[in-house]
Amino acid sequence: MYKILTLFIINYSLFIVLTGCGYKPSSHYAKVVMKGTVSTEIVISMQDPESTVLIKDIINRAVIVRFQSSLRSRDQAETHLKISLDDVIFIPMKYDVNGYIVNYRARTMLTIWRTTDQKSKTYKASGTYDFNIEPSAIISDFARLEAIKVGSQKALDSFVAQVAAEGMRETKK
Repeated sequence: MYKILTLFIINYSLFIVLTGCGYKPSSHYAKVVMKGTVSTEIVISMQDPESTVLIKDIINRAVIVRFQSSLRSRDQAETHLKISLDDVIFIPMKYDVNGYIVNYRARTMLTIWRTTDQKSKTYKASGTYDFNIEPSAIISDFARLEAIKVGSQKALDSFVAQVAAEGMRETKK
């Protein structure tokens, strides 16, 4: 009985603290900027077309999960996102005793154009992903695509943070 009472008091106190301080998740502030339904468009990279298809899926998932919006065609959407894969850079991070590269950092850079209510804004976002390879090996296609996928997810997290900060500033006006 004592454990149940203690657990109840802790949960109730946590509830009071979180609701009393006015905490709102970032998705709340992002909705202020990303109004209603969203459409997405990806600019196909001639240098890396298969990565841009992968990024399109990541973006659609982020719109549904992080912005809690529904996807529509461009003519039916209130907000349109156009995303371009600017660059993917693989930087050697760690070498073994023989001088072979054993760890890389992939940096994925995106440009995102957001159009809402006939107003456009451009965002730059980047994400990184560190991964290991075998000494004296080359980066496999699987490792390369996985690095681009995770780096793109982190870049979109950066974009969500930028949009949420913008939404927070608009609500304080």
